[in-house]
Amino acid sequence: MVVGAFPMAKLLYLGIRQVSKPLANRIKEAARRSEFFKTYICLPPAQLYHWVEMRTKMRIMGFRGTVIKPLNEEAAAELGAELLGEATIFIVGGGCLVLEYWRHQAQQRHKEEEQRAAWDAMQDEVGRLALALEALQAQVQAAPAHSTLEELQAQMREVRAQLCARDPPDTPQAASACKVQESAQA
Repeated sequence: MVVGAFPMAKLLYLGIRQVSKPLANRIKEAARRSEFFKTYICLPPAQLYHWVEMRTKMRIMGFRGTVIKPLNEEAAAELGAELLGEATIFIVGGGCLVLEYWRHQAQQRHKEEEQRAAWDAMQDEVGRLALALEALQAQVQAAPAHSTLEELQAQMREVRAQLCARDPPDTPQAASACKVQESAQA
């Protein structure tokens, strides 16, 4: 099932944008019916849009000083309602983009924080392991080497043998130590 991979926020934003179109149509209808809405909200932007559009067209065609007549009230109300509807759709779409951007940035920050925490944990673990390694190396260096121990045992046997050979044992314990020494050498 792909539901987990499909971003639900994007689906929500798409739904909001789809709902904004009928909302824009309702605003257009309200603008056409309401005198206040028509006079103060729709007509000024429509007249400004008409003036800028006609001035640009006239300049492109080479007419510089021509006077532009304003639109009649019915055409201006219709154009204002259209502009208001398009502005509504544009604002809702832009808002969705901004929200998606913020959401994406929040996810990025969260992901970076997780990576930073994992990195710090790894560094702590490496530090702990380095200390443990140093402690083990110190223990190994402190312990006599196996070959050194064997050398010391061999030297001790030689000294015992020399002592047993020089002085005959006076006590039964010394005699048994020399016998043990002779059997170990054999």
